[in-house]
Amino acid sequence: MILLITGVLFWSLVHLSPAIAPSFRASLIERVGDKPYRGLFAAMIGLALVLIVLGWRSTDEEYLYALPAWSRPVGILLMFFSFVLFGAANSQTIVKRYIRHPMLTGVFVWALSHLLTNGTTRALVLFGILGAWSLIEMPLINARDGARSLSQAPGFSAELKLLFISTIVFFVAIFLHPYFAGVSPLSN
Repeated sequence: MILLITGVLFWSLVHLSPAIAPSFRASLIERVGDKPYRGLFAAMIGLALVLIVLGWRSTDEEYLYALPAWSRPVGILLMFFSFVLFGAANSQTIVKRYIRHPMLTGVFVWALSHLLTNGTTRALVLFGILGAWSLIEMPLINARDGARSLSQAPGFSAELKLLFISTIVFFVAIFLHPYFAGVSPLSN
């Protein structure tokens, strides 16, 4: 459990650091350059992911709460919405027009989905901390970046494209979930 907690906290702190300490980030970029800074940031996130995976796999499943019958279908529906939000983060859509941080909102919805479908201590640590991180990150970024202007959404075809691609990626993720997470989201 220590590796899992360390990995998730390290992930959160690395991601929070640019919003919490923008002057430190700027001085580091000035000293080493933008590309080396990005490489260092990516390496730290990679290390956090390794710690999370090792921690997850080495932590026994201890159930904290029983899952109600409705939690699995609601969790799967929330996962679909998280994929739409993830996709919206990298495109101009109505979603991005009204949700300032679609990626972070998607992380929160993803975490909530997994908390609804996993009643274990390791799930609470991983998804609880990542969900909390996403909620903390959003106002910090808003404070750092200030007000934003709402861009014009490109039109209905962009929304359909987002929905189509998100649906395909969602079903691929459901198919691959047993291979990378060890459990099918469709089985009880």
